[in-house]
Amino acid sequence: MATLITAAISLPPPIGMMSMVGRKPAKARTFRCLGKEGHHQGVDLSQETYQPSDSEVAAKKNDIRGLFKEAQQNIMFLNKQRLQAIEELNKANREKQDLLDRIEKLEAEKQSSFGRDNHSVCWQLLHRIDSMILNGTINTAEASDLRSMVMSCKFNVADIFSDIMPKSDSEVLAKLRHVSDGRKKNTFHVIHICTEMEPLVDGSLASYVRGLSHALQKKGHFVEVILPKYKCLDLTHVHGLREIEAESYSYFDGQLYGNRIWTGVVHGIGVTFIQPLQYSSFFDRERVSGYADDFERFIYFSRASLDYITKSGKRPDVLHIHNWETSIVGPLFWDIFVNQGLGVTRVLLTCHGFDSQWLGQPDKLTLCGLDPASLHRADRLQDNSKTHLINVLKGGVVYSNKVIILSSMHSKGRIIRSLSHGLEPTLSMHKDKVLVAPYGFDDSSWDPSKDKCLPQNYSMEDIQGKSICRNALQQQMGLANNSSMIIVGSILSEISDNDLDNLKVIVGNTIATRKDVQFIFMTSKMATTSRALELLGQEIKDETVRLVNKYDEVLSHLIMAGSDIILCHSFHDPVLQVPLKALKYGAAPIEISASENRFRYFVDHDQETSKFSQFIKSTFGNMSLSQALDEMRNNPSKWNGKIVDAMSKDLSWDGECYDIHVSAYTAIKNM
Repeated sequence: MATLITAAISLPPPIGMMSMVGRKPAKARTFRCLGKEGHHQGVDLSQETYQPSDSEVAAKKNDIRGLFKEAQQNIMFLNKQRLQAIEELNKANREKQDLLDRIEKLEAEKQSSFGRDNHSVCWQLLHRIDSMILNGTINTAEASDLRSMVMSCKFNVADIFSDIMPKSDSEVLAKLRHVSDGRKKNTFHVIHICTEMEPLVDGSLASYVRGLSHALQKKGHFVEVILPKYKCLDLTHVHGLREIEAESYSYFDGQLYGNRIWTGVVHGIGVTFIQPLQYSSFFDRERVSGYADDFERFIYFSRASLDYITKSGKRPDVLHIHNWETSIVGPLFWDIFVNQGLGVTRVLLTCHGFDSQWLGQPDKLTLCGLDPASLHRADRLQDNSKTHLINVLKGGVVYSNKVIILSSMHSKGRIIRSLSHGLEPTLSMHKDKVLVAPYGFDDSSWDPSKDKCLPQNYSMEDIQGKSICRNALQQQMGLANNSSMIIVGSILSEISDNDLDNLKVIVGNTIATRKDVQFIFMTSKMATTSRALELLGQEIKDETVRLVNKYDEVLSHLIMAGSDIILCHSFHDPVLQVPLKALKYGAAPIEISASENRFRYFVDHDQETSKFSQFIKSTFGNMSLSQALDEMRNNPSKWNGKIVDAMSKDLSWDGECYDIHVSAYTAIKNM
């Protein structure tokens, strides 16, 4: 007990013990007694057998009780503070969870209704109209009027219809009828029937369909895309994917077969997916194409697309078909479907090259309901060389109102004469309806003035940020940070052995003769292996050369921004679009295969070519790397003028590519 008392007294004054503050400790008492000699002697009993009086014991007990009472009060006070702190922490956690729940709820609402922007609501309405007509709620004439109304009201439909979209078809229809004013449509309604679209699948056709569709919709046109529902589709990019309840039937091999119809929105573009029921194996595969039965697969899809369009009451201005895979739409349209409510519709074919064609026996045409006897003719589908066979791509050319060939560099004349792969007689006969358009690129993610991957943005008007980007590139790649160095970048896919040999010579000669050039090579996202860089690394070992054997998206943007020159496999680059991006970022595209012959592109004097091709030929198209390096050093003002001029060009899908397509749509609409 003495130990406890001593410990208690030695503690600092607890909270609330103000009465104890300032109290002095009691001194040990001294008692006097007589010794043997009779003298008084002082004895300190604090260390001996002193027995306190009852009053003293009672006083001490009272002091101890007071101390314990005050200690209990302090403990209660601290417990109360602790409980308050726990309650505040729990409250904060509850508020945090409530906030997370609200965020999750908002995200779920966003995913379920996919926004309230005009394009999204428009496509929700159009898909609801598709469902209504397939269910027999409305007829094709009313469906056409309602679609026209929705498309003509594209700038305010979100305000009018967003709240009613979750309701029943009857309520949505009542609202549609109420606001319909019968205004005449003044924009194009285009339906792509195609086999690819980014970002669902990759490829030159895929990027083109998405890029052109975006460009058209930004200018007020309405675009739909119909695709097979492949097993290999990346459907994470599809918002609001749902199945239309009514089943759609299509003709194939003498019978009617059912299809499941799915609709959704991909980056603001309405997409319809066709999934065969009986022929489900056609698209339940790991790849888009490359199978022995590709003809059967794609003519089924083409016929099913047209059946769906007519049964849903759509009346597009243009059916836009692509390559041989959907070329059969042309003969099908004019022989069967034009009289099924599509009298105002016209057909446009785009071809990304004539090296891919399908030839087969004429009786295959009966699968989709066509008559082989009437089509197996020289002026229709009969192949020009193997006359016992039909050529589906030839049929697409013959039966389309316009044909657009996608080529960034070649003229129409050269394509017909040298690159038509046996279709020269057909293309020559129909040359008046043939146009050439260049590829574009996605400037929403490739624009140095707003590129988030760059340490500093820049533009044609303010180019200073490019110097910061080049310094950052040199630092990241471990190159000498010298502003006088010329940086040559390259993003390579698989290249031919000949191009690889040229690349080795170019880099080797430059290193041997110049000390002011740094090289950066990176493999592209489309490359299946890094073989080209591995072989280059075996041959070229120098402190001015850096090889990156793995694609890095952020680094690819920095290479574009920090380089003065970009070595390209070809100016005709429909997939990676490296030359277009280089020009936008203020870097000169130079072909790897370029020789010292400045006039190699001027052999073809045909002027029916794209503006992009004409610009490239007059600037960088006829330069080798050594010539470009010499001009940079010897005539910097001329060089900088070319760079600024290149950056001012609109090389996106919104530019020349869009203009050529709209002119083609306009021409065929007036036919």
